Amino acid sequence: MAACPAASTRRSLILALLVPLGSNACSRAGGEALPPDVEWKAHAGDAGGRRWSDLHAIDTSNVDRLEVAWSVRAGDLPPEMFDRGSHGADGIRPDGEPAAASAGAGCSGCHGQDIRFETTPLMRRSTLYVSTPLNRVLALDPATGAERWAFDPHVDVDHGYSEDFISRGVSAWDDPAADASTPCGRRIFIATIEAELIALDADRGETCAAFGQDGRVELSTDVALGGRAVDVGDYLVTSPPAVVGDVLVVGSAIGDNRRKDVESGIVRAYDVRSGSLLWSFDPIPRSPDAPGWSGWSEEAARTTGGANVWAPISADLERGLVFLPTGSAAPDFYGGERPGRNDFANSVVAVRATTGEVVWSFQVVHHDLWDYDVASQPIVLDVERGGRTLPAVLVGTKMGHLFLLDRETGAPLDPVEERAVPASDVPGERAWPTQPFPSLPALHETVLTPDSAFGLTDEERAFCSGWIARLRNDGIFTPPSLEGSLLWPGFGGGMNWDGAAWDPVRQTLIVPVKRLAMFVQLHRRNDFERGLRDRAPGLEYASQGGTPYGMTRMPLVAPSGLPCSPPPWSKLVAVDLSTGTLRWERPHGGVPERLLPQGVTASPEWGSLTFGGPLATGGGLTFIAGGMDDRIRAYATSTGALLWEAPLPAGGQAAPMTYRHNGRQYVVIAAGGRSGIGSPGDWIVAFALPE
Repeated sequence: MAACPAASTRRSLILALLVPLGSNACSRAGGEALPPDVEWKAHAGDAGGRRWSDLHAIDTSNVDRLEVAWSVRAGDLPPEMFDRGSHGADGIRPDGEPAAASAGAGCSGCHGQDIRFETTPLMRRSTLYVSTPLNRVLALDPATGAERWAFDPHVDVDHGYSEDFISRGVSAWDDPAADASTPCGRRIFIATIEAELIALDADRGETCAAFGQDGRVELSTDVALGGRAVDVGDYLVTSPPAVVGDVLVVGSAIGDNRRKDVESGIVRAYDVRSGSLLWSFDPIPRSPDAPGWSGWSEEAARTTGGANVWAPISADLERGLVFLPTGSAAPDFYGGERPGRNDFANSVVAVRATTGEVVWSFQVVHHDLWDYDVASQPIVLDVERGGRTLPAVLVGTKMGHLFLLDRETGAPLDPVEERAVPASDVPGERAWPTQPFPSLPALHETVLTPDSAFGLTDEERAFCSGWIARLRNDGIFTPPSLEGSLLWPGFGGGMNWDGAAWDPVRQTLIVPVKRLAMFVQLHRRNDFERGLRDRAPGLEYASQGGTPYGMTRMPLVAPSGLPCSPPPWSKLVAVDLSTGTLRWERPHGGVPERLLPQGVTASPEWGSLTFGGPLATGGGLTFIAGGMDDRIRAYATSTGALLWEAPLPAGGQAAPMTYRHNGRQYVVIAAGGRSGIGSPGDWIVAFALPE
């Protein structure tokens, strides 16, 4: 146990030198022993992805007294890259001294890519562990933020990658047979943008030499199809591996619109001690005896890549099951070269942690044409219904659908209806005729008409209305087309990597929902190659090699930069899973004045585009940031009432976590922003009640 709380930060640092490691001598002024530390042991708090803590020292009655306890810079960005003048002086310690700054590597070029600070720290054995976008790992004092050690894998920032620089966190494992003096008896694992899995000594920050090759396992081996070489920079990892006993399970992120035969979306498990490969599972079956073969043609099964697991993985430790959220098969928007239902893609697949054997799977989208991969971490939870406790897995989707599945069989616990959806008119494409619709409340509308277009002025409304009217628009699951199709929900909308939080006491799921309409268009190969010279600003494009069509896409935004879709552009929704009903919903986030035309004031009903997950606590609170306005908020979980908000030194495009250390509860969030949403930075900010 670290030092007892003292009157000042400096005094507590001095006491830390006097109190022996492991001492439990701390007590309150009257001699009462402090309560034990409460940790945050995994990316989402636990292996099941619940984003829940039963800590309740901070509750609905006192949350308005929260203040900054400490803040530090992670060090990935040079200070001159951002100006905090408009965001308040939140880089100041409570004692009035400047916040500690990590030396850091800095990112002088980063090949024009964005730095996205999406990490959620861990708190284990009185140490906070944080990963940075450049895959550095920091060990911090949980009471002060002071750095204990730092590890830098020295990723090549000058190389081009198909993703921005992202790390959503690290994983931890303790050897039950080791004591505190055993080297690497406690380990931290990080998977990098360069597709390496690295094991670190949790106490010293040094690589564990017995793991893999000098502490590292190369993940880009045996993933290329058809004898191709792996495209360096297009095969990487952005989410932490799952830890189940002595097994590490890791997926991958793939630039999947380059061509149809991108790298395999294989998921692999490694021994936590040695780094040796234990098993591998390819979501796309490669032989007739593989599970899921009936959902593919033989040619497609041999030549299609992707269906990878890039989002965080969940596990049921008691049952030894791992739940894999899979993405779409390549490419995203044309499936003519992969006819069939494409089983195991766009699914949650339950496998045994020890063997990789498939136990069950449930597909949320058949033959995906919309980039509707399962981007949210599945949530392992127990639902109370009719006096019974039902073990379940909750799967949220980009469409705003919620599927509640039996944890042991994958069977839906609520009715799911296969409904007819629009057919494709693109030559060569065979859209699947039906899609699954759950009976739980839909969190996102499925119809967007020209009359519902938003605009600050009559001219902007006319611009947006005309754009919507020109697109193919048959509601949800409108297939991509040669004239251009409206995607509503958009491929960046509904639920995404930031996921949801589960309050088991109130049986309530709290979900941030994004509401941004998107546009996608297919182009015949010759037209696509010629048209690249004249593409509009902001238009994304991909070649989709090996198919007859290239692709362009972009969000529907007005000339002012505001969305054409009606507000709120993000909302926070609470669903009572015990009754299957909507409990409340409210706009979330805000648009800062600096992003609006002169003289325009944002409405609180707009919300804003958000990326950042929620945290639910036993104090009846839901904490969440994520908006464009660089603020963190606390809502009453039961009612949705806003109880507290505070400025952050940069955008909070991450999920907060909480822990108790030396009797004090902290709420911590990474504040680093994301291109187009939050302000840039690389801060880690801790809030607590006054001591």
